[in-house]
Amino acid sequence: MTKSELIARLAARNPHLYQRDVERIVATVFDQISKALASGDRVELRGFGAFSVKQREPRTGRNPRTGEQVAVASKRVPYFKTGKDLRDRLNKEAQRALGSQGGSASSESAGDKK
Repeated sequence: MTKSELIARLAARNPHLYQRDVERIVATVFDQISKALASGDRVELRGFGAFSVKQREPRTGRNPRTGEQVAVASKRVPYFKTGKDLRDRLNKEAQRALGSQGGSASSESAGDKK
């Protein structure tokens, strides 16, 4: 899902809001998350997950074209860890999808071996 698809869905589910207002809300939320991460803060959305920043140490890499060694500087990278509720929901939906296919993957592979 892209940002514009998210805005369109939210606008459709909330017809009392103008689309431009939904765009501002989504932009504001993303902007605040970005600012918090840039200042080194952790952003936790209960049931969804937590955004944080991890420090990558300097290392020696390789140029894939020439194979020569290249020094890679340390850097900060965003990190997302899913929340328990989101993980549980994803796993339940995956189980339902497998159940609606008429059997588990192990019974299908066993049938192929005959």
